[in-house]
This record gives sequence, structure tokens and C-alpha cells, in this order.
Amino acid sequence: MPADEKPTASVWTRPRRPQREQLTREQIVAAAIELLDLEGIEALSMRKLGSRLNAAATSLYRHVANRDELIQLVVDDVYGELELPATADRTQWRAAVTRIAADLRAMTLRHPWIAPELGQVGLVHIGPNAMRMSSGMLAQFEAAGFPANEKDQAVGTLTAYVIGIATSEAAYLSLIARSGKTEQEWVADLRPAFDEASQQHPRLREGDSAQRDVHPQQIRDDHFSYGLDRVLDGLTARLDG
Repeated sequence: MPADEKPTASVWTRPRRPQREQLTREQIVAAAIELLDLEGIEALSMRKLGSRLNAAATSLYRHVANRDELIQLVVDDVYGELELPATADRTQWRAAVTRIAADLRAMTLRHPWIAPELGQVGLVHIGPNAMRMSSGMLAQFEAAGFPANEKDQAVGTLTAYVIGIATSEAAYLSLIARSGKTEQEWVADLRPAFDEASQQHPRLREGDSAQRDVHPQQIRDDHFSYGLDRVLDGLTARLDG
């Protein structure tokens, strides 16, 4: 690295300061996640978080350098919610990966604010929980028999699908939450407008009619499972080939 270039700053790449006060980094992260779950990413500020903790914002800066570092910490903490299989088995790899994918989607929907952050947090992916998840995924694809030069690509393909569809779902569910309605109510209120707009599009009307009596969440679950199965079908075909 040239002498005039500084290394990329990250909460994970600098020493953690010794604990000398009552407020801890863990308390800050937990309070930040509560705030994010309640009010979304736009509401997160060091001042507002300090108020929730009954502490001055300067106290928070002793633990995290800025808001970006705080986001790295909270995202990695949320990754810690994922439970990975204890072992990797060639005969069970698809079931294991399916469960991990479903858990990753559920994690994203529990914390809708996290979806856009996953592509923006930079070095968050070297946090301990994110590294544990990535390593666990690689172990499953390695056990399945993917060659060394394809394991990363297989994990990336699967993760991109899950995060992509979960990001769309999270945005959709956040919109509904702001309306104060349930998902069923929101869909029912939208239906007359859809029926009118689809008059000249019989294929759309046909698809909607087939699912009219199905709970919206079940439709989302079915769509996710269908796409996940097709991604895994393609990856399995690589092994069969």
C-alpha cells in the first residue's frame, strides 16, 4: 500500500478500547436494533440512540467512531440470529442449504431495515457472525461436492437470490406497516383497482383468480420456495453434470 494511502476504516479492523465505564458496546448495539426495528434506518442517529440509553452521544463515540460503524455492528449482530447446521453431509446438503436460506429470509423480514444495508455496509462482512455464516454455507457446498473454484460462486448465487427477494418483500411489508393495515386488508383494498387495471390483460386476471382465496403470506412463501427450488435445481445440475 502506498505511504499516502490509509487503510479502509472499519470497526472490525481497529483494536477495541478497554471497558472503563458502565455503558457497553453490547448495550449500544441492542438499543440500536430496537430503535431500527421500531422506526427504521432513517431514525438512527447517535443523539437519538444516546437518549434511549440515557447517555450523552459522546459516550457512544467511545465505543463506535460513527454511525457507519454502528451499522456494521448491528448488522453483524443480527447475522448472529442465524443457526447453522452443526455438520455438513453430502446426502443432506440441499436440505441444509434450504433451511439456511429460509432462515436468512426470515431474519431479513424480522428486521426490514437491514435489507438495503446488506449491500452498503462494506467491511461488515468480516464481522464474526457474517464470517461464521459464510463459512458454514461454504461447508455445505463443499460437502455437496462443488469444486473449490465454484464453492464461492454457488454461495453467492444462492445468497443473491435470497437477499434479492427478501429485500423486495421487506419494502412491500414496510409499506403495508406504514398504512396501519394488515397484509390481508391492504391486498383486499387494492383488489378493485387491480381488477379494473387488468381488464385488458386476461393472463394477469387468470393468475390472480387462482390465488384470490389464498392468504398473501402463503403466496409470498410459495413464491420464495419456488424460486429457491429452481436455484438449487440449477446448482444440483452442476453436480450431476
